[in-house]
Amino acid sequence: PPRSTLFPYTTLFRSIDNQLRGRSGRQGDPGSSRFYLSLEDDLLRIFGSDRLSSIMDKLGMEEDEPIEHSMVSRAIENAQRKVEGHNFDIRKHLLEYDDVMNKQREVIYSQRREVLEGDNVRPIVDDMISELIAQVASEFTSKSAADEWDWPALDERVEQLFNLKLDWSTEERHELNQATFAEKLQESVAQAYAAQEARNGEQQMRQLERMVVLQMVDTLWKEHLLHMDHLKEGIGLRGYGQKNPLLEYKREGYNLFMTMIEAVKQHTVANLMRIQIVQDDELARMEEDRRRERERELEDAKRSSAATPNVSAEIERKPIQRQEDKIGRNAACPCGSGKKYKKCCGHTG
Repeated sequence: PPRSTLFPYTTLFRSIDNQLRGRSGRQGDPGSSRFYLSLEDDLLRIFGSDRLSSIMDKLGMEEDEPIEHSMVSRAIENAQRKVEGHNFDIRKHLLEYDDVMNKQREVIYSQRREVLEGDNVRPIVDDMISELIAQVASEFTSKSAADEWDWPALDERVEQLFNLKLDWSTEERHELNQATFAEKLQESVAQAYAAQEARNGEQQMRQLERMVVLQMVDTLWKEHLLHMDHLKEGIGLRGYGQKNPLLEYKREGYNLFMTMIEAVKQHTVANLMRIQIVQDDELARMEEDRRRERERELEDAKRSSAATPNVSAEIERKPIQRQEDKIGRNAACPCGSGKKYKKCCGHTG
């Protein structure tokens, strides 16, 4: 070690000591072992190596002179016990933090397993639609009178979630309350979803439901894991605000998890209400229309370029002629300074 008086210390590493002596004994040698700690080791810095170093300097002890004393050994053991206790607390808190993620992971994996092993995902999608309708009803219809509801924002929300424009008349809207609004919206969404299923086909719609649910869960779960990592990095600072970091981590982690669940529902239903399967003949027709459109654009560009004359080519190029007489270098400068032209305005530096 660098500057440090070495401490012979055998009680700190008893297991290693026994292993070394056992190896020596198997070779026929009774063997002996001795371990050293430096004053610059982390354990001794916690123990108070600065005071020991100053005492050693006052006593005039040499660099390589060992110190052996039972009091020093006991003090080092106590320091080691405190360090191990601190490390144990760190591992314990780490396990408690991981336990929060394990509970969330169990919920997500159980949902994925249910989707993968289930024959029909339609009931899961129906539950998502019902929960979103209840959420919209509680968000926009809390007021008693229907004419006080924010109908423009409500229409925008319904179109965003269900790709549905409410064609209800003014009289129908003003007669609604929270319960009747939820029932009427449920019927409209069910009709729109049935029309979507008729366009794509029942079998294809079942496959789309499974694929979209899995894709949304996997994508948003990965984003959630990233957010939880960022939360864990800075949650320890809550301790400075007299708050328990673990409780804060559980609370905010739960809020993030519920936000992710809501996002899964919204994205899944919104995609299923908008997605359309294109048949092979329809795809070929679309490609043919696209090709013809490109050909028409090229022909229009050629005709426009042929009709426009090249003006720059028709401009007659004429030499530039000087309008005034040339001033000689040794002539008087026309500015009136009395100097020669080459020394005044004709000077180029």
